[in-house]
Amino acid sequence: MLRLSVPAGRRETGYHAAVREGDAGPPAAPAAAAAVVLASGAGIRAGGGRNKVYLPLGGRSVVAWSLRALARVTGIATLVLVVRPQDGELARQVLATECAGLAVEVVLGGAVRQESELMALRRLAPRITAGEIDIVLIHDAARPLVTPELAAAVLSAARRAGGAVPGVARDGLIMASEDGTVAEADLGTLMAMQTPQGFAAAPLLAAYERAAADGFAGTDTAACVTRYSGLRVRCIPGDDRNIKITYPHDIVVAAKLMRPDA
Repeated sequence: MLRLSVPAGRRETGYHAAVREGDAGPPAAPAAAAAVVLASGAGIRAGGGRNKVYLPLGGRSVVAWSLRALARVTGIATLVLVVRPQDGELARQVLATECAGLAVEVVLGGAVRQESELMALRRLAPRITAGEIDIVLIHDAARPLVTPELAAAVLSAARRAGGAVPGVARDGLIMASEDGTVAEADLGTLMAMQTPQGFAAAPLLAAYERAAADGFAGTDTAACVTRYSGLRVRCIPGDDRNIKITYPHDIVVAAKLMRPDA
């Protein structure tokens, strides 16, 4: 390899000290995470005559809270919002008025949750393949009380283990047969899964493409990952306030649980 000579008594600094003739150039920027917010469900059980993620909560729409929280997480460089075609105008209004200044990519979702996740992953695929995105977090827009701290914990755990999901313990659960007979069983600690769920990006994309080819649809992102990849998924402590908006009273509960500094 040819090297440039440096006059005696002169030091090279900065970029020129690192680059020599024949070198590939400056090092590539470190990979960053992407966060996908799913808002493509019907969400009509919460009432209000529209998709529940566009209902008002604490002065903003439900979906805006998630986008703003995830945008505050160090290490998340890309935000993707997955929407239904018929909600396009609502999404544009939210992004323009409640998320002004945030760079959010909008993707049209599919008929079911897993298809919507796949649409988002295909949008990110070129950057995943190029190594620009190393972790993808998948979050349900119906969980508006997610905190930047929880998302950061999921991201950190996913980087260490390959996959991470937040969960909260659920006590007092029993097993019952179809005829109502109750049986004791040692099931360990039963956990209720939350979002965001985070995974290594390349195996996640590959798993979803394989699942699509097989016609498989899991209950959540972790179900697909554990079936179609060798990723180790770790459960980390979730947040009891990170509730999911499903019914009208959930909006009332969420408003009471909101942090003053959110």
